Amino acid sequence: QVLLVESGGGLVQAGGSLRLSCVVSGRTFNPYTMGWFRQAPGKEREFVAAITRSGGSTNYADSVRGRFTVSRDNARNTVDLQMNSLKPEDTAVYYCAATADGGYAYTFERTYDYWGQGTQVTVSS
Repeated sequence: QVLLVESGGGLVQAGGSLRLSCVVSGRTFNPYTMGWFRQAPGKEREFVAAITRSGGSTNYADSVRGRFTVSRDNARNTVDLQMNSLKPEDTAVYYCAATADGGYAYTFERTYDYWGQGTQVTVSS
């Protein structure tokens, strides 16, 4: 069993920053590609960012590229999402996800095997 727990969400004004963290427990963290997804009210869940098991490759949605940065610390079993220049349209519940195939930074939701419970990010205008 793999458990993912997100933290760091909250309310921030447009232009501000937040840093989300996801702690993974239950299995060896290193083999997993880690992803971040988000779901806004009334919308489907969408890909945000992903990072391979080594941290050597990342992927970003076009809407966040240049503003968000995904990173990981395999010694601490954590993956972070630094979010800068936040916009009201970034408001959503953000989910951390893991897949046992750690060789590529997958963007497809169904590729991921394990999910966290989500953390709310609200950006006010």
